[in-house]
Amino acid sequence: MYSSITNHLKHYINPTERDLQLFQSCLNSISVDKGKFLLLPGTQVKHEYFVLKGCLKAYYQDEKGHRHIIQFAIENWWIGDFDAFYNGVPSRLHIETIEPSKLLSINYDSLQELFKTAPIFERYFRLLTTNAFISQRKRILSSLEKNTMERYVEFCESYPTIEDRIPNYDIANYLGVSAESLSRVRSKLKR
Repeated sequence: MYSSITNHLKHYINPTERDLQLFQSCLNSISVDKGKFLLLPGTQVKHEYFVLKGCLKAYYQDEKGHRHIIQFAIENWWIGDFDAFYNGVPSRLHIETIEPSKLLSINYDSLQELFKTAPIFERYFRLLTTNAFISQRKRILSSLEKNTMERYVEFCESYPTIEDRIPNYDIANYLGVSAESLSRVRSKLKR
């Protein structure tokens, strides 16, 4: 069960066996059926989640009821409402499963204690946060600079294994275009 997260950790840091044992002792395994919510707006967020198997989406729903997908997560990705988790504010996001999902959760208090007993994990989570920040910045710049086709091609290149797992309307939402526009782009690319 821990091989995926261990490999993920070792990609970023060089933990000792003791570090790994401490980290694993903070984790809980959970399963969530397809179409279920892991998180809803207004709730206090006590956990972050590492995806062992499955596919999820995090989105914000505006006052008019429109969804704005801000993240997808598949195997070996973390997902959560990080603002709510780290700042102790109520969640503003929905996190919903697209596929049945098997996750590892880590509790905020356990993570803070882990940072004290095994500081190498502060580096791990800092690197993840830095990478997430860079990805978000690239996504914002892409939406400002590129047309729908360029953004879709970039999405497929960045996430080659995810496209077939996510409904077209969710990909369109993530890219900030209509499902019809995305369908036209896909048709042009198939020619």
